Amino acid sequence: METLTDKQLTRYARQLLLPQVDLDGQIRLQRSCVLVVGAGGLGCPVTQYLAGAGVGHIRVVDPDQVELSNLPRQVVYTEADVGVAKVDALTSRLRAANA
Repeated sequence: METLTDKQLTRYARQLLLPQVDLDGQIRLQRSCVLVVGAGGLGCPVTQYLAGAGVGHIRVVDPDQVELSNLPRQVVYTEADVGVAKVDALTSRLRAANA
């Protein structure tokens, strides 16, 4: 039977209290794979919430690069990301938040 590390138990403690999630549900989230099409105004927050909830594998498909005009709506990106592929910049942020 799979279990969570002490760090994961602490990170997801509030979710684990929910009867709709509990330990088994959190382990299912950890084993889940999700495809998000688009890393723009909707895809960015969706991926942040999926990663924050503990979804184990998130694949993002978006052929675009970050543009300066994206920044007001796509708050996960910064000016340093302009010209970078959206999926690369987003992946970097998600990994940093869930290290």
